[in-house]
Amino acid sequence: MEVFIELALLENFCMDYTLLYCAKLVAKNPSGIRRVAVASVLGACFAVLFPLLKLNAVFAAVVKALSGLLLCLVAGKFRSVKGYLKFTAVFFAFSAALAGALYAVFSLTGMEYAEGGGYILSSVPIGIPMFGALILIVVARRIKDKFSRGNRREVDLKISVGDKSVSLVGFFDSGNKVSFRGEPVSIIPQSTAEKLTDVARITDGVKIHTVTGSKQIKVFTADKLEVDFGGEVKTYGKVKIGVSAAHIACAVLHPDIMED
Repeated sequence: MEVFIELALLENFCMDYTLLYCAKLVAKNPSGIRRVAVASVLGACFAVLFPLLKLNAVFAAVVKALSGLLLCLVAGKFRSVKGYLKFTAVFFAFSAALAGALYAVFSLTGMEYAEGGGYILSSVPIGIPMFGALILIVVARRIKDKFSRGNRREVDLKISVGDKSVSLVGFFDSGNKVSFRGEPVSIIPQSTAEKLTDVARITDGVKIHTVTGSKQIKVFTADKLEVDFGGEVKTYGKVKIGVSAAHIACAVLHPDIMED
C-alpha cells in the first residue's frame, strides 16, 4: 500500500484532534484549542514515525500507551491529578472504541488496510471526515448556546476570601468563555467584589469581548466558592473571579469550574 507522508500527517492530526477534543468536552477540561492542536501535531508526527521503529507487539503497545499519556498531558489543563486521570481515561476509552469500530467497518466493507506493530493503515482517510464532523458539531453547539441563554437556572452562591464572605445569586452560563492563565473565570458585580477584597489593588487582569467592544477586567482568586444546587451544596476551592466592568445584577459562573 502506498502512503503519502503529507496525507498521513493530516489524517493523524485530524484523528488525534477529534479524540482529544472529545475527551476535553467529556472531562470538562478548561484547556484551549491551542493546547489540543499542539498535542495533535505531536501525535501526528509520532504516528508517522512510529512504524519505522519496527517494535514487537509488546514494546509497541507500551510506547503507544506512553505517547497517549504524553498527548493528554500536553492537551489538557489540570489543577489536580484527578483531572489528568479523568481526561486520560476518557481519551483512551474513545481511542479503543474508535479502533474497534474501524476494524468492524473495514471487515464488513472489505476496505483495504494493513496492520502490525501496533498501528493500522487504511486506504480511506477516516480522520479527515471525522474532523469535519467535529467542526460542524462545535459550530452547532455554539449556535445552540447563543439562542438558549434565556433558559438560565439561578443558584445561591457564597464566595469567601480570607475571613470575608458574601452571598449572592448567580447562574452558569455556557457562553462564558473567559479564562485567566488557562483557568476559568466567573464574573461578579463590582459591588460584591468590594465586600471581599480591595478591588483597586488587584493588578491581575484579563481582556473580555462584549457587544460594546473589548474591556480589561480585574481578576482575583477566591479561597472558596459554595454553590447551592437546590439543597445540595458543592464547594470549589481557589476559583478565579472577575470583577465586572459593567453593571450586572448577579454572578455569571463559568461552567468549567465544575471540572474536578
